[in-house]
Amino acid sequence: MSDPAGDRGRLRRYPELPVWVVEDHQEVLPFIYRAIGSKHLPANNISFVHFDSHPDLLIPVNMPADTVFDKETLFGELSIENWIMPAVYAGHFSHVIWLHPMWAEQIREGKHHFLVGKDTSTTTVRVTSTDHYFLSDGLYVPEDQLENQKPLQLDVIMVKPYKFCNNQEENDAVSSAKKPRLTLEDVENTVSTNCDSYSEGLEKDTVTRESGQTCLEPSFSCSSESQECHTTASTGKILEILEKGDAFVLDIDLDFFSVKNPFKEMFSQEEYKILQELYQFKKPSTNLTEEDLVDCVDTRIHQLEDLEAAFADLCDGDDEDTVRRWASNPGMESLVPLVQSLKKRTEVPDYEMVHQAGLTCDYSELPHHISTEQEIEYLIQSVYYLLKNLPKPTLVTIARSSLDDYCPSEQVDTIQEKVLNSLRSLYGSLDIHLAYSAGSSPS
Repeated sequence: MSDPAGDRGRLRRYPELPVWVVEDHQEVLPFIYRAIGSKHLPANNISFVHFDSHPDLLIPVNMPADTVFDKETLFGELSIENWIMPAVYAGHFSHVIWLHPMWAEQIREGKHHFLVGKDTSTTTVRVTSTDHYFLSDGLYVPEDQLENQKPLQLDVIMVKPYKFCNNQEENDAVSSAKKPRLTLEDVENTVSTNCDSYSEGLEKDTVTRESGQTCLEPSFSCSSESQECHTTASTGKILEILEKGDAFVLDIDLDFFSVKNPFKEMFSQEEYKILQELYQFKKPSTNLTEEDLVDCVDTRIHQLEDLEAAFADLCDGDDEDTVRRWASNPGMESLVPLVQSLKKRTEVPDYEMVHQAGLTCDYSELPHHISTEQEIEYLIQSVYYLLKNLPKPTLVTIARSSLDDYCPSEQVDTIQEKVLNSLRSLYGSLDIHLAYSAGSSPS
Protein backbone atom coordinates (compact mmCIF):
# COMPACT_ATOMS: atom_id res chain seq x y z
CA MET A 1 0.00 0.00 0.00
CA SER A 2 2.91 2.32 0.65
CA ASP A 3 4.01 1.68 -2.93
CA PRO A 4 1.22 -0.05 -4.90
CA ALA A 5 3.46 -0.38 -7.94
CA GLY A 6 6.30 -1.73 -5.82
CA ASP A 7 6.26 -4.53 -3.26
CA ARG A 8 2.52 -5.02 -3.32
CA GLY A 9 2.45 -5.01 -7.13
CA ARG A 10 4.99 -7.84 -7.19
CA LEU A 11 3.03 -10.04 -4.79
CA ARG A 12 1.08 -13.03 -6.05
CA ARG A 13 -2.70 -12.95 -5.70
CA TYR A 14 -4.99 -15.73 -4.49
CA PRO A 15 -7.88 -16.57 -6.87
CA GLU A 16 -10.21 -16.58 -3.84
CA LEU A 17 -9.64 -15.12 -0.39
CA PRO A 18 -8.16 -17.90 1.80
CA VAL A 19 -9.67 -18.30 5.27
CA TRP A 20 -7.82 -20.54 7.73
CA VAL A 21 -9.86 -21.66 10.75
CA VAL A 22 -7.87 -23.19 13.63
CA GLU A 23 -8.61 -24.11 17.22
CA ASP A 24 -5.76 -22.61 19.29
CA HIS A 25 -4.81 -19.15 18.13
CA GLN A 26 -1.06 -19.67 17.72
CA GLU A 27 -1.88 -22.28 15.06
CA VAL A 28 -2.62 -19.51 12.53
CA LEU A 29 1.02 -18.40 12.37
CA PRO A 30 2.27 -21.24 10.10
CA PHE A 31 -0.38 -20.30 7.52
CA ILE A 32 0.75 -16.68 7.61
CA TYR A 33 4.36 -17.80 7.17
CA ARG A 34 3.28 -20.04 4.29
CA ALA A 35 1.73 -17.00 2.57
CA ILE A 36 5.01 -15.12 3.05
CA GLY A 37 6.95 -18.04 1.60
CA SER A 38 4.66 -18.25 -1.45
CA LYS A 39 5.03 -14.49 -2.06
CA HIS A 40 1.36 -13.76 -1.39
CA LEU A 41 2.48 -11.68 1.59
CA PRO A 42 5.66 -9.58 1.71
CA ALA A 43 8.41 -10.60 4.11
CA ASN A 44 8.04 -7.36 6.06
CA ASN A 45 5.85 -4.29 6.58
CA ILE A 46 2.68 -6.36 7.06
CA SER A 47 -0.22 -4.82 8.98
CA PHE A 48 -2.02 -7.19 11.33
CA VAL A 49 -5.70 -6.45 12.11
CA HIS A 50 -6.52 -8.47 15.22
CA PHE A 51 -10.10 -8.83 16.59
CA ASP A 52 -9.81 -10.53 19.98
CA SER A 53 -10.81 -10.31 23.63
CA HIS A 54 -7.11 -10.82 24.44
CA PRO A 55 -4.08 -8.95 23.05
CA ASP A 56 -1.96 -12.11 22.56
CA LEU A 57 1.06 -9.78 22.64
CA LEU A 58 3.19 -11.41 25.32
CA ILE A 59 6.51 -13.11 24.53
CA PRO A 60 7.79 -16.60 25.44
CA VAL A 61 9.74 -15.51 28.51
CA ASN A 62 12.80 -17.74 28.20
CA MET A 63 12.88 -18.32 24.43
CA PRO A 64 16.17 -17.28 22.80
CA ALA A 65 15.50 -14.44 20.37
CA ASP A 66 17.23 -16.24 17.49
CA THR A 67 14.54 -18.95 17.66
CA VAL A 68 12.30 -16.72 15.58
CA PHE A 69 14.53 -17.39 12.57
CA ASP A 70 13.99 -21.16 12.84
CA LYS A 71 10.28 -21.36 12.14
CA GLU A 72 9.74 -25.04 12.96
CA THR A 73 11.37 -24.63 16.37
CA LEU A 74 9.51 -21.34 16.85
CA PHE A 75 6.08 -22.86 16.24
CA GLY A 76 6.76 -25.40 18.97
CA GLU A 77 7.60 -22.65 21.48
CA LEU A 78 4.43 -20.60 21.06
CA SER A 79 1.15 -20.59 22.93
CA ILE A 80 -2.11 -18.66 22.68
CA GLU A 81 -0.90 -15.54 24.48
CA ASN A 82 2.52 -15.01 22.88
CA TRP A 83 2.54 -15.78 19.15
CA ILE A 84 2.35 -12.29 17.55
CA MET A 85 5.44 -10.55 18.95
CA PRO A 86 7.94 -13.13 17.65
CA ALA A 87 6.64 -12.30 14.14
CA VAL A 88 7.26 -8.63 14.93
CA TYR A 89 10.84 -9.35 16.00
CA ALA A 90 11.33 -11.47 12.87
CA GLY A 91 10.49 -8.32 10.91
CA HIS A 92 7.20 -9.47 9.39
CA PHE A 93 4.61 -7.34 11.25
CA SER A 94 5.25 -3.60 11.49
CA HIS A 95 1.74 -2.52 12.56
CA VAL A 96 -0.63 -4.37 14.88
CA ILE A 97 -4.17 -3.11 15.35
CA TRP A 98 -5.83 -4.75 18.35
CA LEU A 99 -9.59 -4.29 17.99
CA HIS A 100 -11.22 -5.34 21.23
CA PRO A 101 -14.74 -5.46 22.69
CA MET A 102 -15.79 -3.26 25.59
CA TRP A 103 -15.06 -5.88 28.25
CA ALA A 104 -11.38 -6.27 27.29
CA GLU A 105 -9.11 -3.51 28.58
CA GLN A 106 -5.71 -5.11 29.13
CA ILE A 107 -3.77 -2.40 27.23
CA ARG A 108 -4.60 1.28 27.29
CA GLU A 109 -6.38 2.76 24.31
CA GLY A 110 -4.57 4.66 21.60
CA LYS A 111 -1.26 4.55 19.75
CA HIS A 112 1.77 2.81 21.16
CA HIS A 113 5.15 3.20 19.46
CA PHE A 114 7.95 1.06 20.88
CA LEU A 115 10.83 -1.21 19.96
CA VAL A 116 11.00 -5.00 19.96
CA GLY A 117 14.49 -6.46 20.07
CA LYS A 118 17.02 -8.89 21.52
CA ASP A 119 17.93 -8.27 25.15
CA THR A 120 21.73 -8.23 25.21
CA SER A 121 21.84 -9.56 28.78
CA THR A 122 19.47 -12.54 28.40
CA THR A 123 19.38 -12.99 24.56
CA THR A 124 15.57 -13.15 24.79
CA VAL A 125 13.01 -10.97 22.97
CA ARG A 126 12.01 -7.90 24.96
CA VAL A 127 10.26 -4.54 24.43
CA THR A 128 10.67 -0.90 25.40
CA SER A 129 6.94 -0.41 26.10
CA THR A 130 6.13 0.66 29.65
CA ASP A 131 2.46 -0.33 29.48
CA HIS A 132 1.37 -2.40 32.50
CA TYR A 133 0.63 -5.31 30.16
CA PHE A 134 4.34 -5.69 29.41
CA LEU A 135 5.69 -4.60 32.81
CA SER A 136 3.59 -7.20 34.63
CA ASP A 137 5.18 -9.98 32.58
CA GLY A 138 8.70 -8.63 33.10
CA LEU A 139 9.17 -7.86 29.40
CA TYR A 140 10.41 -4.25 29.56
CA VAL A 141 14.05 -3.32 29.07
CA PRO A 142 15.65 0.08 28.29
CA GLU A 143 16.30 0.84 24.62
CA ASP A 144 20.10 0.74 24.98
CA GLN A 145 19.80 -2.89 26.15
CA LEU A 146 18.17 -4.03 22.89
CA GLU A 147 19.90 -5.03 19.68
CA ASN A 148 18.38 -5.88 16.29
CA GLN A 149 15.60 -3.44 17.15
CA LYS A 150 12.31 -3.53 15.23
CA PRO A 151 9.87 -0.61 15.58
CA LEU A 152 6.23 -1.53 16.20
CA GLN A 153 3.17 0.65 15.96
CA LEU A 154 0.43 -0.86 18.11
CA ASP A 155 -3.03 0.70 17.91
CA VAL A 156 -5.55 -0.33 20.56
CA ILE A 157 -9.12 0.38 19.50
CA MET A 158 -12.39 -0.49 21.19
CA VAL A 159 -15.20 -1.76 18.96
CA LYS A 160 -18.63 -1.11 20.42
CA PRO A 161 -21.65 -3.13 19.31
CA TYR A 162 -23.85 -1.88 16.54
CA LYS A 163 -27.13 -0.76 17.94
CA PHE A 164 -30.01 0.82 16.21
CA CYS A 165 -31.89 3.96 17.13
CA ASN A 166 -34.71 6.17 16.12
CA ASN A 167 -36.50 9.06 17.72
CA GLN A 168 -37.96 8.19 21.09
CA GLU A 169 -41.60 8.64 20.13
CA GLU A 170 -41.38 6.05 17.38
CA ASN A 171 -39.50 3.67 19.63
CA ASP A 172 -42.16 3.98 22.27
CA ALA A 173 -44.82 3.35 19.66
CA VAL A 174 -43.23 0.16 18.28
CA SER A 175 -43.00 -2.61 20.87
CA SER A 176 -39.78 -4.58 20.83
CA ALA A 177 -41.73 -7.79 20.35
CA LYS A 178 -42.97 -6.55 17.00
CA LYS A 179 -39.67 -5.26 15.70
CA PRO A 180 -38.33 -7.26 12.73
CA ARG A 181 -34.93 -8.93 12.94
CA LEU A 182 -32.35 -6.87 11.04
CA THR A 183 -30.00 -8.64 8.65
CA LEU A 184 -26.67 -7.43 7.35
CA GLU A 185 -28.42 -6.40 4.14
CA ASP A 186 -30.84 -4.30 6.19
CA VAL A 187 -27.91 -2.65 7.95
CA GLU A 188 -26.19 -1.82 4.70
CA ASN A 189 -29.30 -0.29 3.13
CA THR A 190 -30.73 1.16 6.28
CA VAL A 191 -33.32 3.85 6.45
CA SER A 192 -35.03 2.29 9.40
CA THR A 193 -38.06 3.21 11.42
CA ASN A 194 -38.04 0.09 13.56
CA CYS A 195 -34.84 0.30 15.60
CA ASP A 196 -33.79 -0.42 19.13
CA SER A 197 -33.29 2.68 21.24
CA TYR A 198 -29.68 3.68 21.78
CA SER A 199 -29.76 6.85 23.80
CA GLU A 200 -26.26 6.88 25.31
CA GLY A 201 -25.15 10.21 23.91
CA LEU A 202 -23.46 8.74 20.86
CA GLU A 203 -23.92 11.87 18.80
CA LYS A 204 -21.37 13.82 20.84
CA ASP A 205 -18.80 11.01 20.57
CA THR A 206 -19.13 10.22 16.88
CA VAL A 207 -18.56 12.01 13.63
CA THR A 208 -19.84 11.27 10.15
CA ARG A 209 -17.77 9.43 7.61
CA GLU A 210 -18.24 12.31 5.20
CA SER A 211 -16.21 14.56 7.48
CA GLY A 212 -13.16 12.34 6.96
CA GLN A 213 -12.61 12.13 10.71
CA THR A 214 -12.43 8.98 12.72
CA CYS A 215 -15.14 7.28 14.70
CA LEU A 216 -14.19 3.94 16.12
CA GLU A 217 -17.67 3.22 17.41
CA PRO A 218 -19.73 1.56 14.69
CA SER A 219 -23.24 2.74 15.47
CA PHE A 220 -26.23 4.47 14.01
CA SER A 221 -27.19 8.06 14.68
CA CYS A 222 -30.72 9.22 14.09
CA SER A 223 -32.10 12.58 13.17
CA SER A 224 -35.45 13.30 14.78
CA GLU A 225 -36.17 15.84 12.03
CA SER A 226 -35.61 13.52 9.05
CA GLN A 227 -36.48 10.35 10.99
CA GLU A 228 -33.61 8.61 9.19
CA CYS A 229 -30.78 6.52 10.57
CA HIS A 230 -27.41 7.14 8.99
CA THR A 231 -24.10 5.50 9.64
CA THR A 232 -21.52 7.32 11.73
CA ALA A 233 -18.92 4.57 11.44
CA SER A 234 -15.70 5.99 10.06
CA THR A 235 -12.65 3.85 9.48
CA GLY A 236 -10.35 6.66 8.40
CA LYS A 237 -7.87 6.06 11.20
CA ILE A 238 -7.53 2.35 10.43
CA LEU A 239 -7.24 3.09 6.70
CA GLU A 240 -4.43 5.52 7.47
CA ILE A 241 -2.57 2.78 9.35
CA LEU A 242 -3.11 0.17 6.64
CA GLU A 243 -1.85 2.52 3.94
CA LYS A 244 1.57 2.50 5.63
CA GLY A 245 1.91 -1.25 5.11
CA ASP A 246 2.39 -3.36 2.00
CA ALA A 247 -0.39 -5.85 2.82
CA PHE A 248 -2.62 -6.78 5.73
CA VAL A 249 -3.81 -9.93 7.44
CA LEU A 250 -7.27 -10.05 9.00
CA ASP A 251 -7.28 -12.12 12.19
CA ILE A 252 -10.40 -12.94 14.23
CA ASP A 253 -10.64 -14.83 17.49
CA LEU A 254 -14.21 -15.99 17.99
CA ASP A 255 -13.92 -15.11 21.68
CA PHE A 256 -14.09 -11.48 20.52
CA PHE A 257 -17.87 -12.01 20.41
CA SER A 258 -18.30 -13.96 23.65
CA VAL A 259 -15.60 -14.88 26.15
CA LYS A 260 -15.11 -16.83 29.35
CA ASN A 261 -12.40 -16.78 31.98
CA PRO A 262 -12.06 -20.57 32.25
CA PHE A 263 -10.13 -20.36 35.52
CA LYS A 264 -13.17 -18.94 37.30
CA GLU A 265 -14.91 -22.27 36.82
CA MET A 266 -11.79 -24.27 37.62
CA PHE A 267 -11.33 -22.83 41.14
CA SER A 268 -13.58 -21.80 43.99
CA GLN A 269 -14.13 -18.10 44.59
CA GLU A 270 -11.86 -18.19 47.62
CA GLU A 271 -9.10 -20.03 45.74
CA TYR A 272 -9.27 -17.58 42.86
CA LYS A 273 -9.11 -14.68 45.30
CA ILE A 274 -5.95 -16.15 46.88
CA LEU A 275 -4.38 -16.55 43.41
CA GLN A 276 -5.09 -12.89 42.74
CA GLU A 277 -3.34 -11.94 45.99
CA LEU A 278 -0.33 -14.19 45.34
CA TYR A 279 0.25 -13.04 41.75
CA GLN A 280 -0.83 -9.43 42.09
CA PHE A 281 1.21 -6.92 40.15
CA LYS A 282 1.26 -3.56 41.87
CA LYS A 283 1.01 -0.93 39.17
CA PRO A 284 3.95 1.47 39.39
CA SER A 285 3.30 5.16 39.76
CA THR A 286 3.49 7.39 36.71
CA ASN A 287 6.58 9.34 35.65
CA LEU A 288 9.02 6.69 36.80
CA THR A 289 12.64 6.97 35.78
CA GLU A 290 14.26 4.29 33.66
CA GLU A 291 16.02 3.01 36.77
CA ASP A 292 12.68 2.78 38.62
CA LEU A 293 11.16 0.81 35.73
CA VAL A 294 14.09 -1.62 35.68
CA ASP A 295 13.72 -2.13 39.46
CA CYS A 296 9.95 -2.67 39.05
CA VAL A 297 10.49 -5.32 36.38
CA ASP A 298 13.28 -6.98 38.37
CA THR A 299 11.02 -7.24 41.43
CA ARG A 300 8.22 -8.70 39.33
CA ILE A 301 10.49 -11.26 37.67
CA HIS A 302 11.72 -12.48 41.06
CA GLN A 303 8.12 -12.69 42.34
CA LEU A 304 7.06 -14.85 39.38
CA GLU A 305 10.19 -17.01 39.57
CA ASP A 306 9.56 -17.71 43.27
CA LEU A 307 5.94 -18.66 42.58
CA GLU A 308 6.95 -20.90 39.69
CA ALA A 309 9.54 -22.63 41.88
CA ALA A 310 7.04 -23.06 44.70
CA PHE A 311 4.42 -24.76 42.54
CA ALA A 312 7.07 -26.88 40.81
CA ASP A 313 8.16 -28.06 44.26
CA LEU A 314 4.54 -28.80 45.19
CA CYS A 315 4.24 -30.96 42.06
CA ASP A 316 6.94 -33.19 43.56
CA GLY A 317 5.31 -33.28 46.99
CA ASP A 318 2.76 -31.11 48.78
CA ASP A 319 3.33 -32.25 52.34
CA GLU A 320 2.73 -29.75 55.11
CA ASP A 321 6.41 -28.99 55.67
CA THR A 322 6.95 -28.09 51.98
CA VAL A 323 3.90 -25.85 51.94
CA ARG A 324 4.86 -24.02 55.13
CA ARG A 325 8.47 -23.58 53.98
CA TRP A 326 7.32 -21.74 50.86
CA ALA A 327 4.59 -19.88 52.75
CA SER A 328 7.28 -18.40 55.02
CA ASN A 329 8.43 -16.21 52.10
CA PRO A 330 7.12 -12.63 52.16
CA GLY A 331 3.84 -12.33 50.24
CA MET A 332 3.33 -16.11 49.99
CA GLU A 333 1.61 -16.71 53.33
CA SER A 334 -1.71 -17.55 51.66
CA LEU A 335 -0.19 -20.67 50.05
CA VAL A 336 -1.28 -22.61 53.16
CA PRO A 337 -5.05 -22.03 52.84
CA LEU A 338 -4.83 -22.36 49.05
CA VAL A 339 -3.23 -25.80 49.15
CA GLN A 340 -5.56 -26.93 51.94
CA SER A 341 -8.59 -25.91 49.88
CA LEU A 342 -7.28 -27.53 46.68
CA LYS A 343 -6.54 -30.82 48.48
CA LYS A 344 -10.05 -30.87 49.96
CA ARG A 345 -11.58 -30.63 46.49
CA THR A 346 -9.25 -32.94 44.61
CA GLU A 347 -6.90 -35.66 45.83
CA VAL A 348 -4.00 -34.64 43.55
CA PRO A 349 -4.16 -30.93 42.64
CA ASP A 350 -2.68 -29.90 39.27
CA TYR A 351 -0.18 -27.37 40.60
CA GLU A 352 1.18 -26.60 37.13
CA MET A 353 -2.34 -25.51 36.11
CA VAL A 354 -2.65 -23.53 39.34
CA HIS A 355 0.49 -21.60 38.40
CA GLN A 356 -0.78 -21.00 34.85
CA ALA A 357 -4.03 -19.64 36.29
CA GLY A 358 -2.08 -17.42 38.66
CA LEU A 359 -0.10 -15.90 35.80
CA THR A 360 -3.37 -14.47 34.48
CA CYS A 361 -3.99 -12.68 37.80
CA ASP A 362 -1.73 -9.65 37.59
CA TYR A 363 -3.24 -6.15 37.46
CA SER A 364 -6.62 -7.14 35.99
CA GLU A 365 -8.78 -10.22 35.54
CA LEU A 366 -9.08 -12.08 32.28
CA PRO A 367 -12.12 -10.85 30.32
CA HIS A 368 -15.32 -12.70 31.13
CA HIS A 369 -18.49 -11.83 29.25
CA ILE A 370 -20.80 -14.55 27.94
CA SER A 371 -22.76 -12.64 25.33
CA THR A 372 -26.44 -13.00 24.59
CA GLU A 373 -27.51 -13.91 21.07
CA GLN A 374 -28.42 -10.29 20.45
CA GLU A 375 -25.05 -9.02 21.71
CA ILE A 376 -23.27 -11.44 19.37
CA GLU A 377 -25.40 -10.22 16.48
CA TYR A 378 -24.60 -6.57 17.25
CA LEU A 379 -20.87 -7.31 17.35
CA ILE A 380 -21.05 -9.30 14.11
CA GLN A 381 -22.65 -6.22 12.51
CA SER A 382 -19.94 -3.97 13.99
CA VAL A 383 -17.16 -6.07 12.50
CA TYR A 384 -19.00 -6.31 9.17
CA TYR A 385 -19.48 -2.60 8.79
CA LEU A 386 -15.95 -1.77 9.91
CA LEU A 387 -14.44 -4.21 7.42
CA LYS A 388 -16.76 -3.02 4.66
CA ASN A 389 -14.88 0.27 4.64
CA LEU A 390 -11.40 -1.30 4.60
CA PRO A 391 -9.46 -2.82 1.71
CA LYS A 392 -9.67 -6.56 1.11
CA PRO A 393 -7.12 -8.46 3.21
CA THR A 394 -4.60 -10.84 1.67
CA LEU A 395 -5.80 -13.67 3.87
CA VAL A 396 -8.01 -14.26 6.91
CA THR A 397 -7.16 -16.31 9.99
CA ILE A 398 -9.76 -17.37 12.54
CA ALA A 399 -9.27 -19.02 15.94
CA ARG A 400 -12.13 -20.89 17.62
CA SER A 401 -10.58 -20.88 21.14
CA SER A 402 -13.28 -23.27 22.35
CA LEU A 403 -11.44 -26.37 23.58
CA ASP A 404 -9.77 -24.31 26.30
CA ASP A 405 -13.14 -22.66 27.05
CA TYR A 406 -12.25 -19.08 26.18
CA CYS A 407 -15.03 -19.01 23.60
CA PRO A 408 -18.07 -20.79 25.09
CA SER A 409 -18.32 -24.23 23.46
CA GLU A 410 -22.10 -23.96 23.17
CA GLN A 411 -21.77 -20.75 21.13
CA VAL A 412 -18.63 -21.24 19.04
CA ASP A 413 -20.21 -22.98 16.03
CA THR A 414 -22.95 -20.37 15.72
CA ILE A 415 -20.43 -17.53 15.98
CA GLN A 416 -18.16 -19.19 13.41
CA GLU A 417 -21.05 -19.54 10.96
CA LYS A 418 -22.04 -15.89 11.42
CA VAL A 419 -18.45 -14.70 10.91
CA LEU A 420 -18.01 -16.78 7.75
CA ASN A 421 -21.34 -15.54 6.38
CA SER A 422 -20.24 -11.96 7.03
CA LEU A 423 -16.96 -12.58 5.21
CA ARG A 424 -18.86 -14.02 2.24
CA SER A 425 -21.07 -10.93 2.17
CA LEU A 426 -17.97 -8.74 2.17
CA TYR A 427 -15.61 -10.59 -0.13
CA GLY A 428 -17.65 -13.05 -2.19
CA SER A 429 -16.44 -16.60 -2.69
CA LEU A 430 -13.96 -17.79 -0.04
CA ASP A 431 -11.35 -20.55 0.02
CA ILE A 432 -12.15 -21.89 3.51
CA HIS A 433 -9.80 -24.32 5.26
CA LEU A 434 -11.14 -25.88 8.48
CA ALA A 435 -7.74 -26.71 9.91
CA TYR A 436 -8.90 -27.79 13.37
CA SER A 437 -9.47 -31.35 14.50
CA ALA A 438 -12.63 -32.99 13.17
CA GLY A 439 -13.41 -33.95 16.74
CA SER A 440 -13.39 -30.36 17.94
CA SER A 441 -16.70 -29.44 16.36
CA PRO A 442 -19.90 -31.13 15.25
CA SER A 443 -19.76 -31.90 11.53
